[in-house]
Amino acid sequence: MLKVKATERVILGIDPGTSVMGYGIVKEVKNQVELICMGVVKLDHLDDHPSKLKHIFEKTVNLIDQYHPDCLSIEAPFYGKNIQVMLKLGRAQGVAMAAALSRNLPIFEYAPRKIKQSITGNGNAVKEQVAAMLKTLLKFTETPEFLDATDGLAVAVCHSFQKISTSGKKSYSGWEAFAKDNVKRLAPQPPKGGGITG
Repeated sequence: MLKVKATERVILGIDPGTSVMGYGIVKEVKNQVELICMGVVKLDHLDDHPSKLKHIFEKTVNLIDQYHPDCLSIEAPFYGKNIQVMLKLGRAQGVAMAAALSRNLPIFEYAPRKIKQSITGNGNAVKEQVAAMLKTLLKFTETPEFLDATDGLAVAVCHSFQKISTSGKKSYSGWEAFAKDNVKRLAPQPPKGGGITG
């Protein structure tokens, strides 16, 4: 059992929000990343902020209890001009973190720019570019209704790329490093000068 855990890890990624919270769960098997699920938790039907926070906590605990992740990776609130929005996002993040702590999960936090850089090679990529790259990497075709779902998934994949290898296995610092070593696993890429730019 311990031997399996050394080469297998489940990561829950969360993109916190007070209207929509995105989440994604991936499984690492040796140096491969597989999609388990992704989705959103809609919160805009709830009238007050405390009710939203309670719902975030409960949904995060439910995801942990259902999928048994080994860790939580979460997007840090970005710095914006509206301090009230930042405070609400910070609370949403804190509640999701508290849910993980209630289940003794280690927590890893990533800035939005770091996540985009890891997935696309471009720290200024837009949500659609991140989603397109995740489709290539994890080989899924459906487009979720909300891009918050792929944002949550991106946080999980970002953490997978940052993993510190204690077993001597190859680890990656981002999409470019992963792609270089895994050319055969990826779909044919457009010639330079074509494709996604940002």
